[in-house]
Amino acid sequence: MAPDSGGFGRLGQQTRAPGSKPTKPLHDGSRIAVIGAGPAGSMFSYFLLNMADSVALDVQVDLYEPRHFCHRGPAGCNHCGGVVSESLVQRLATEGIALPDDVVQRGLESYTLHMDIGDVEIATPLHESRIAAIYRGNGPRNSEPLDTNSFDGYLQQLASDRGARLIQQLVTDVRKEDDSMRIDCADGTHQNYDLVVVASGVNSRLARSLQNLAEEHEAPALTKTFICEFRLGKQAIRETLGPSMHVFLLDIPRLEFAALIPKGDYATLCLLGDDIDDELMDRFFSAPEVARCFPGGVIPRHVCHCYPRINIRSSRPPYGDRLVMIGDSGTTRLYKDGIGAAYRTAKAAARTVAFHGVSAQDFREHYWPLCRKIDADNRVGKFVFGVGSLVQRARFARRGVLRMTASEQQSDGPRRMSGVLWDLFSGSAAYTNVFLRTLHPAYIGSLVYNLVSANLPGRSARPAEQPRGGPT
Repeated sequence: MAPDSGGFGRLGQQTRAPGSKPTKPLHDGSRIAVIGAGPAGSMFSYFLLNMADSVALDVQVDLYEPRHFCHRGPAGCNHCGGVVSESLVQRLATEGIALPDDVVQRGLESYTLHMDIGDVEIATPLHESRIAAIYRGNGPRNSEPLDTNSFDGYLQQLASDRGARLIQQLVTDVRKEDDSMRIDCADGTHQNYDLVVVASGVNSRLARSLQNLAEEHEAPALTKTFICEFRLGKQAIRETLGPSMHVFLLDIPRLEFAALIPKGDYATLCLLGDDIDDELMDRFFSAPEVARCFPGGVIPRHVCHCYPRINIRSSRPPYGDRLVMIGDSGTTRLYKDGIGAAYRTAKAAARTVAFHGVSAQDFREHYWPLCRKIDADNRVGKFVFGVGSLVQRARFARRGVLRMTASEQQSDGPRRMSGVLWDLFSGSAAYTNVFLRTLHPAYIGSLVYNLVSANLPGRSARPAEQPRGGPT
């Protein structure tokens, strides 16, 4: 690839002589810069150093992160509701990343779905499908010091223990220089590397500047969300929220997902949708279904809030020559399981770098297929959430969903709607998998039956209590 003054050249493309090898393999002494020590950056560093060790390759990994995840509030915040599934915890354990007990704020045993026509608690469909609430940083603004550790801080320490060098500097610029990559820091220093890994997320200035460095590069498509923290106290949370994550299916335009997550003395509220604004938030906080979740039916003033943007469409392409973007900076799942996507992209990028090379061609052949797979699943996810929006707007559909879910929770029979809702809320399964399950004849038949039954004159949307194992 021809040098380009001040930029990346043609991202995703490289020029090579006929018959030449398309790879730029790492060698002993190669230097890698990882920008961002969130889950994607820390896991990439950990995986790469493990893989390099397996092939007797001696590389240096510098992990750039200006924040301190031991701090409370904005200095240690990583803009995340912080929920991980048991399946992801188990996958991480197979990689040698065993989350200690003090990283998990609270184990959540169920989802409680709130609608204007009633609510229903959805218990975990399988023992291994539990979820856990975590803090990505070390808690909200003005909170008391926590007995637990941050998830991101734990992963960062894991990478450091494996051999990554943590540099607490803000990276302000990335550019190509001859056959290396140069990064500039806020303190005026700069370093050259054989590879730059961008894992800084989509809320950093660096992420927004990448598009200016190469004409053909498309930055991720973004939407604005809202996250805030309420200090309720452990006893109040135990009495009102319990060990459940509370999800709201309300007829509010542009609101795709809303959840209240208990964490120790605090509850985290997340609103996801199409550019959350004041009008949407006012409608949400005015809903009686929301107020009933708080002590005395009164929503207290939140102690901390932010409007982070999230990735709803991948960078295109999320790589270049000696450059790769992982996690939110590159490709992530739509709305859900961002930590799981960080794990998958970090591992795929590390495998490409360790066993193939750092050229654009290497990333196109060995990293891009995973990104395309996630992209394809996200397109199905957009359709699924579109159907969910139709259900939100149609009262008769909400009544049918409530009746079918409540019937399943009272029975020992198949829990088809409950399983679909659980995986949709938690992100535990691919959207394609969720969608295909809704096409099962038994699912369709049960849904039609419950739609009719719940909307007959004089009938309640909630079925009569049945003995366990009784008919639905």
